[in-house]
Amino acid sequence: YDDLDSFNIIAEIPGTDKADEVVMLGAHFDSWDSGTGATDNAAGSAVMMEAMRILKISGLKMRRTVRLALWTGEEEGLLGSRAYVKEHFADRDGMKLKPDHARLSAYFNVDNGTGKIRGIYMQGNEAVQPIFEKWMEPFKTLGMTTLSVRSTGGTDHVSFDEVGLPSFPFMQDPMEYETRTHHTNMDTYERIQEEDLKQMAVIVASFAYMTSNAELPLPRKPLPKR
Repeated sequence: YDDLDSFNIIAEIPGTDKADEVVMLGAHFDSWDSGTGATDNAAGSAVMMEAMRILKISGLKMRRTVRLALWTGEEEGLLGSRAYVKEHFADRDGMKLKPDHARLSAYFNVDNGTGKIRGIYMQGNEAVQPIFEKWMEPFKTLGMTTLSVRSTGGTDHVSFDEVGLPSFPFMQDPMEYETRTHHTNMDTYERIQEEDLKQMAVIVASFAYMTSNAELPLPRKPLPKR
C-alpha cells in the first residue's frame, strides 16, 4: 500500500438545542495478530456500534451530539485516541486547551473483553457518584451493581482523563479475559458472549442518552498540572 497511515473511525448523531456539546463513546478496533482480536477489542467496537444503532432507531431526541470513535493504534500506546484528543481538545504536554475541551460532557469506553458490564469506574471523580447511582438503578437486575471511585488505566479513556476530561471506563465480568484471551491466539470469534454484548450495548446507550439530555454537563475533576 502507498498510504501507510492509520486512521480512526468517527460517526455521530447530531444533537438538538445543545448540538455543539458532545458525548463520546469509544473502543479500539486494532488488535494483536496472534488471534483475531475478538475480545480485544472487536467486542467493545461492536457494543459501541450497537449502542449508536439503538439510539438512532429509538427516534428519541438528544440534546447533545453523541459521537462514536473507534480508535486505531491502541495496542501501540493509545496512538489514535491521543492524536484525536491532541487535535480536538488539548495537548497533554503543557495542557494547552482548545475550545472543544469545554464542550465535551463525557467520554465512555469499553475495552475489557466480552463479559457483561458489572459497574463503572469514576476515575476519582466523586462528584459523578450520585448521578451514576441513579442511572445504574434500572440495570441492577442485569448485574450492574458496582460504582468504584478508583481509577484504572490501560485503555483509551486515559487519553481523555490525562487532559482533565470526564472519562469513564465500564467495569466488566472478567470471563477469562486476562487469563485466556487477552493478547493470545485464543482471542477468536467463539469466545464472544452474545447475550453479554447485548446487555452492554443497552447500558452504554442509556448512559449516552442520559448524558446527552442532562441539564448540565457531567462534573469534572480539577485540571492536571503540567
